[in-house]
Amino acid sequence: MNNFLSKAKKFLGFLSLGARVGNTPAPRPWEASYPDGIDWYADLPVKPLPTLLDAAVESFPDNVCVRFRGRQYKYAEIADLVARAAKGFQDLGVRNGIKVGLMLPNCPYGVICFYAVLKAGGTVVNINPLYAEAEIKKEIQDAGIRLMVTLNVKTLYPKVAKRVDEGRLEKIIVCSMTGILPLHEKALFTLLRRRELATVPEDDNHIGYDHLIDNKGDYDPVEIDPDDEAVYQYTGGTTGTPKAAALSHTNLYANVLQVEMWSPGVTHGQEKILGVLPLFHAFGMTAVMNLGLRLGAEIILMPTFNPSEVLEAIDKIKPTIFIGVPTMFSALNARDDLDNYDLSSLVYCISGGAPLPLEVQKEFENISDCSLVEGYGLSETAPVCTVNPLVGDRKDGSVGLPLPGTVIEIVSLDDPNIRVPIGENGEICVSGPQVMSGYADRAQETTNVLSNGRLRTGDVGYLDEEGYLFIIDRIKELILSGGFNVYPRMVEEAICTHPAVKEAAVVGIPDTHRGEIIKAFVTLQQDQELKSGDLRAYLKDKLAPFQMPRRVEFRDTLPRTFIGKLSKKDLLAGDAAAQEDENGT
Repeated sequence: MNNFLSKAKKFLGFLSLGARVGNTPAPRPWEASYPDGIDWYADLPVKPLPTLLDAAVESFPDNVCVRFRGRQYKYAEIADLVARAAKGFQDLGVRNGIKVGLMLPNCPYGVICFYAVLKAGGTVVNINPLYAEAEIKKEIQDAGIRLMVTLNVKTLYPKVAKRVDEGRLEKIIVCSMTGILPLHEKALFTLLRRRELATVPEDDNHIGYDHLIDNKGDYDPVEIDPDDEAVYQYTGGTTGTPKAAALSHTNLYANVLQVEMWSPGVTHGQEKILGVLPLFHAFGMTAVMNLGLRLGAEIILMPTFNPSEVLEAIDKIKPTIFIGVPTMFSALNARDDLDNYDLSSLVYCISGGAPLPLEVQKEFENISDCSLVEGYGLSETAPVCTVNPLVGDRKDGSVGLPLPGTVIEIVSLDDPNIRVPIGENGEICVSGPQVMSGYADRAQETTNVLSNGRLRTGDVGYLDEEGYLFIIDRIKELILSGGFNVYPRMVEEAICTHPAVKEAAVVGIPDTHRGEIIKAFVTLQQDQELKSGDLRAYLKDKLAPFQMPRRVEFRDTLPRTFIGKLSKKDLLAGDAAAQEDENGT
């Protein structure tokens, strides 16, 4: 039987050779590789996203919903606050089509206001609070945000304060930092950290959170079509101008069901999810907040990633699920006091957002005795597309199998209308219920990436004969050097095999003669030394000559995005600035 399946899958691969997309069905080699008990064809009944909260409240009203710095909010309490905030938003004019920005770190306000806006009939626009004022200004204008919710701290409020005077915002809802702290921390904050609070005018343009919820919670229920826009999720902006992926209730609800189905053994009302990923990012929004509510889980919110605090939380609070990015797991691995903490409560750990180095994966599994698997997704797909099996066979270097109802196709880099054979590199395309309807108010850019619900990801990869997806690199990061295509990730992986190397980021630098030359930015392991010539000598049998870095720059640290990805955008900008200084321009 297994031999028959193997031959069948090979035959499907041959069928895909040169196949015109849309004329022949995509092969699905992953079906035979699915873990026991998970059905790719499973029904995905979608509903308005707020029903996630409603169902959890009905089943587990007295369970802890959100834990934040020692303070606990039960499901019934969160539901009451959401209803009151929804009434407050409706009184401020929120209805279908009205965009409300949430610029908040991980905290109870984020969960409450997210679901309150949706219950009021509005659309949430997630704003990264770490962005500079100019970036936030652009997104407010681009999305047409009418109301903004933020904290009364100097690192956040001033970034949006001017937008009211400019007429870009109607009102700012200001949440109090001390309002969500337990009593002992509230007193200390007031005493020692008062200088961190922003001065907020008392006028009609500013609404305090306490005023927003000062009602009986008697909001007018809104009939929500699952295809209505729920969230504007801005892409990371690593290349070009950030765009808002318009995610519907269907997209988000379906993705929660897909992730839940992929997690056999989870028990509603008994799980605890460690919420370190930012909720304003698609990964945290879906895999922490929305999944947490679906499971009736306790969501342990942490505003920032601090290894000591994370280890303490795992040891004391006993989360069962930890969703993170590679840098988080790497930072935990590097601790020399791990024997002081009990990590045995962890059952499921998933990494996404960036490639997970094999050595990081293996080391974390050794210290936690918990399986750590890698997944893949994009803001445009709400975001999860593929994950390695949590129980069953996984493949090192792979980002796993497509989730239920998700189709992965690999198309030619030269012609996206041609599907390439199994095992051959091409552009990764995704279709499924989690794929966005398009970019908000960007018809042409939507047309460029979407066709019949099929999303061109801009990532290069391949499917193997068993349906596992392997990612090679991003098309937009492809380096064209001397007529050759160079995939940075392949060069980075080769560099990182050197025992002295900790991290590497490879970029293309403009060059008059070759178009681009390859430059590697490298950090070293503690107390290690390495010269660029020695590194290139080491790479001679691992890279082709055209893949060899022409320049190597060693640094103490490399810049990162807010979710921990290496920021090549910042590396390129810094290198360009250095070249200008060197040339005297």
